[in-house]
Amino acid sequence: MAHNPQLSSKPETLISVLSLLGIGAYLILRYALDAGNEFYTLSGHASLTSPRADTYSGRFSFRILQQELPLIAVLILGGVPLLYQLLGKLFRRDLGADLLAGISIVTAVLLHEYLAGSLVVLMLAGGAVLESQAVRRASSVLEALARRMPSIAHRKTDDTMTDITTEQVAIGDILLILPHEICPVDGTVVEGTGTMDESYLTGEPYMMSKVNGSQVLSGAINGETALTIRADKLAVDSRYAKIMEVMHSSEQHRPKLRRLGDQLGAVYTPVALTLALVAWSASGDVIRFLAVLVIATPCPLLIGIPVTIISSISLAARREIIIKNPAILETLGTCRTAIFDKTGTLTYGRPALTALIPGHGHSAQAVLSLIASLERYSKHPLSGAIIKAAEKSALPLLKVSNIMELPGEGLSGEVDGKRVQVTSRQKLLALQPEARLPPVCGGLECIVLIDGAYAATLQFRDEVRADSSSFINHLHPSHLFDRVMLVSGDRESEVRYLAEQVGIEHVYFGQSPIQKLNIVRRETKAAKTVFLGDGINDAPALTAATIGIAFGQNSDITGESADAVIMNSSLLKVDELFHIGERMRAIALQSAIGGMSLSVIGMIAAGLGYLTPVAGAITQEIIDVFAVLNALRAAIPPKTLSDY
Repeated sequence: MAHNPQLSSKPETLISVLSLLGIGAYLILRYALDAGNEFYTLSGHASLTSPRADTYSGRFSFRILQQELPLIAVLILGGVPLLYQLLGKLFRRDLGADLLAGISIVTAVLLHEYLAGSLVVLMLAGGAVLESQAVRRASSVLEALARRMPSIAHRKTDDTMTDITTEQVAIGDILLILPHEICPVDGTVVEGTGTMDESYLTGEPYMMSKVNGSQVLSGAINGETALTIRADKLAVDSRYAKIMEVMHSSEQHRPKLRRLGDQLGAVYTPVALTLALVAWSASGDVIRFLAVLVIATPCPLLIGIPVTIISSISLAARREIIIKNPAILETLGTCRTAIFDKTGTLTYGRPALTALIPGHGHSAQAVLSLIASLERYSKHPLSGAIIKAAEKSALPLLKVSNIMELPGEGLSGEVDGKRVQVTSRQKLLALQPEARLPPVCGGLECIVLIDGAYAATLQFRDEVRADSSSFINHLHPSHLFDRVMLVSGDRESEVRYLAEQVGIEHVYFGQSPIQKLNIVRRETKAAKTVFLGDGINDAPALTAATIGIAFGQNSDITGESADAVIMNSSLLKVDELFHIGERMRAIALQSAIGGMSLSVIGMIAAGLGYLTPVAGAITQEIIDVFAVLNALRAAIPPKTLSDY
């Protein structure tokens, strides 16, 4: 059901609560009245006229008036505000399913069918509450961004340190970044060595080494050691603040999804009104007009589709997929462009040893055993990749002694009687210009020296997910995606390498958050888009796409920005989400179109005088039961939810 943007969630919630209380009070009073009737009958008194008969004849006893008062309150306090909003839609010529529901409320009042009218009020308000709670607003994302940034910076002056607000930081201030703190401004390291995690901001999948002179970015997470930096920009001009600005801009232009109920209601409403008017005109009997509208109440749309959506959300949650915007389930199957970030989506977001090129007289296995033995004692970001490669090859780890790791000099130590050193290409060529090294390639590398002589080059890249290629290649035949794109903030060599590995033709590299945002906006104008990302720098693009899917739990920001969150960072779960959406749409269409078709048959019968308003209401309830039972199938998992 469509959520009317002019009606805030708070009034909708109040109306929903009021409707539940009113309907509950009515049922209690009705039970009490029925018990009283039975008492009077058993006592020899004449029984009261049935409440419904009194309703249609217009004769109300005091007891019946008491019984109907809660429903009348619901229709006045809840139905009138909803009808006021729906009148605005009528003036805008927006003939959706909720407009027909409004006409049904009026019809129910004219028929004295107060319970039916109150139920429609509950469906309208309750559906709007569900949707308004699911769809995030700009403030939630921006608040999450703001919460992540530190409000305090540690300014060093001579031998003293003072805590100041980040707004007080001036260009040139010397700041201390403690271990695991978030950097408050862009700056330059002036003291200390360590690492920073910048992957959320830049797309680079590695912990970046920081030494004297290294650049640091606001929003990056410091590693194990404290760093002293010089502020190069004010907080409002730093990288993180710029992402917040872009996020705010993207929220203002979030795509509006036209709901399935609105699309079907735009056809169903005029048909129902036409049949009702024709019946009235042909017979001259206004009761037929009312009878047609009673059976025309669009419950297959107002109930069948939401039940299908809720059932699908439940199924997704059991598959570790969190649906934050239910509307996407109606739209997933119609998206034709898939846009992927690189790091953490099609890759694991961690370095892997992709090549070990041994020098003359050395074997790859022997060098890897030596270097892995040494790297056990290092906290360098690439150490884990080397050790993992050695474990995968079942190589022995040897005894190590005399370990040294000086800032900027690399790692060295005695391993199995040999002096092993890990350094960089630049350091080696500065000492041994004649050294013959393999050509420079993309990714990262390190150079191994054994007893002072060149022994090997180790090359690293972001580890590609094992199923990335098969997943990408099945998107067109299985899900009808016409265009698949890779848009990353990473370097060209890294992005093109991944594109070749997985089979993506349309590639963009070195993209800032605002450049990503512009690309997604342009593609979304041409076709409905799905964007997958996992970093803070992806948040604006996630918001700008028709459907944004956050990958993993790396960032609260991406979770706030996205329409769905894949909890365990699995492409298999992304495929399951596609299938859940496509299946939801199919079942919803079955329930809605099947229910509406039966309703049209009933409307024709009512228009011909074969169904009274009461019989029409009963018929509609039977149709509703079938629509809801079919909708509940969406919660039952099929044999398989993936096809690649």
